[in-house]
Amino acid sequence: MADHTRSDDRAGVIADLYALGTGPWTMTPVTRGALGQIWKLSGNGCSRAVKELLFGCDEAQVAREAALRDSAADQGITSPRLHPARDGAHVSRVDSPDGGSWVKLYDWVDGAEADPSDPGVLDWFGRTMALLHRAGEGAVEAPGDWYERCPDDAEWEDVRKKVHDAGLPWSDELDRFIATSVPRLGHWVTPSAPGGLVTSHLDLRPQNVLVGRDGPVLLDWDNAGPVSAEREFARALHVWSGGNDVDIAAARRLARAYREAGGPAALTGPESFSMLFATALNYIHVQAGTAVDPAVTDDQREFAGRQAVACLRDVPDLAAVSRLVAALGT
Repeated sequence: MADHTRSDDRAGVIADLYALGTGPWTMTPVTRGALGQIWKLSGNGCSRAVKELLFGCDEAQVAREAALRDSAADQGITSPRLHPARDGAHVSRVDSPDGGSWVKLYDWVDGAEADPSDPGVLDWFGRTMALLHRAGEGAVEAPGDWYERCPDDAEWEDVRKKVHDAGLPWSDELDRFIATSVPRLGHWVTPSAPGGLVTSHLDLRPQNVLVGRDGPVLLDWDNAGPVSAEREFARALHVWSGGNDVDIAAARRLARAYREAGGPAALTGPESFSMLFATALNYIHVQAGTAVDPAVTDDQREFAGRQAVACLRDVPDLAAVSRLVAALGT
């Protein structure tokens, strides 16, 4: 799809797949994430959000997303509905001359990105995470490798060499990161213990919360699955309390709201942050690799390069983690 507003067969095909009625329908690009492009589909006096998946589709994962989102709605957690198509599926293939793509259709939500410095937002988020963890207790499937392991030395060397050979201007930054941050953070990345697993959202960041007229709404359930409640709680504390510029008062407020709502997790030490470290390391590795991947589009390579640079300059800091553990650990 081109990066401009369009009224064409693709918009009409999506509207027909989801029985939205006759058009004309237009699609306007809204934002691009790591896995997909968000479009605003408008027509017939209403709007929907279309997520175009850029790297293929795991239909079983989409089914998990739909199930968790619906279960969370029963707990009072507000989120955009994931609409089924005419055939009942929650993801649809839209073919085109360039090979087509998979799309999902959601309610459109108007609002602004959540402000993690807002005490009311912190209270809402702490309660919401607790409700998710309580509703998802008893998971038995092991979390995915993205959350439990990080690239080994050979995998880092492979991507390092490719970035150097491509002559990318941030290759020296990647070298320093591999030499310093990778072993320091990777030391704490281990498999979760069997107990304490929940089915949850797995990407609980302020960027995935919109605050609209009726309050906060939790978006982007694509990664839903099993996770250690302790590790998701720890990662959320870090990202919602300022990251490396940690605000201990904000972290305490979030933790208090979580605890008062019955959240089961607590920090035990730097090991609680294994998920934070694993996801940071894996994301940089994947984006660096995509930035030099000849099999993807120019736009995808450029996006990946920008993501890699941004994350290399904002790697989780063990000093910030230590401050959180000292203030909130058991």
